[in-house]
Amino acid sequence: MELSARAQKLEPSVTLAAAAKANALKASGKDVLSLTVGEPDFTTPKNIQQAAIAAIENGKASYYTPSGGIKELKEAVVSHIESYYQLQYTPKNVIVTDGAKFALYLLFQAVLNQGDEVIIPVPYWVSYGEQVKLAEGVPVFVSCTQETDFKVSVAQLEQVKTAKTKLLILNSPSNPTGTIYSKEELRAIGEWAVANKILIVSDDIYGRLVYNGAEFTPMATISDEIRKQTMIINGVSKSYAMTGWRIGYAVGDETIIAAMNDIASQSTSNPTAVSQYAAVEALTGTQETVEQMRQAFEERLNSIYPKFAAIPGFKLEKPQGAFYLFPNIKATLDMCGYTDVTEWVTDLLEEAQVALVTGAGFGAPEHVRISYATDLKTLETAVERITAFIEKKSRN
Repeated sequence: MELSARAQKLEPSVTLAAAAKANALKASGKDVLSLTVGEPDFTTPKNIQQAAIAAIENGKASYYTPSGGIKELKEAVVSHIESYYQLQYTPKNVIVTDGAKFALYLLFQAVLNQGDEVIIPVPYWVSYGEQVKLAEGVPVFVSCTQETDFKVSVAQLEQVKTAKTKLLILNSPSNPTGTIYSKEELRAIGEWAVANKILIVSDDIYGRLVYNGAEFTPMATISDEIRKQTMIINGVSKSYAMTGWRIGYAVGDETIIAAMNDIASQSTSNPTAVSQYAAVEALTGTQETVEQMRQAFEERLNSIYPKFAAIPGFKLEKPQGAFYLFPNIKATLDMCGYTDVTEWVTDLLEEAQVALVTGAGFGAPEHVRISYATDLKTLETAVERITAFIEKKSRN
């Protein structure tokens, strides 16, 4: 049986592939330090666990739920957005999905026709372009440099805009760079999108993970005109240490949300019931643990940033949010006699047992992504091993 053309063209996630390889080596007995996936090393807070257990015990988690999410969770999302964005929506503006990743997938399926173009700043999260292609859209990548903090400008957007441009994806704080756009930068981009009738996909999944006084400004809060042209994508995975629960959501235009709901009803039926009740508690319960985890990530960043920045050949800017470092390692490659980042990453894993993610999957083939969503000892040991690996290769 021949596979479909779309399946044959699909690029696998470099993040998940790197994590799988690291886990396989761990299973074989290797002492692998994995700095691959964007997954907090904290367990889900107790109050959220208890809400899930209660939903199981009282029978609420035993049945199908509405395709777009239970009423209680939609209302919790509305309240959450009002609290943190000072914006008012109704449950009709909300869909709950199987992770924020599926919210993006549904959105692209709902609004893109064959040949529609989607502007994606580079570096980008690995799945944006592939999901656009699955919806028969065309990803249009715009390169952003380390010298400009990996931010796209209106001038760059104007250069790639065509009559087929339908969407712009903006992720702030960014995966993989940790960059945060200022309010003024967002206003310029938002007003450009409104003037050109381009829908903004605002991926806000790391919005509560910002450090050292940095401020997250949601695109939808800039003006009412921009809000109407913006679809908010978010979820509970990162801020609440709930990656395994798979709950995300989208907020925005009621007509688009309804179309996403119809597609969800024919694909997943509904998000997992017990996870939805846990997410209600996450959004409406105490937020103390969220702040405690944020502070822990900030402490790790401040502790390990100078150590990674001192690794021979690493060119690294200090991120403002998320939990990734994204150094340019071209000089390191030159030192070690490599021409390909992926080859260097592969040898680092096999010889030094440190797993990183190649920047090639993020559209930045001179970079690697390093997740610091793990403990300080692991991070410090990783620095030692990476440094020793480079010194060894440089002598050969």
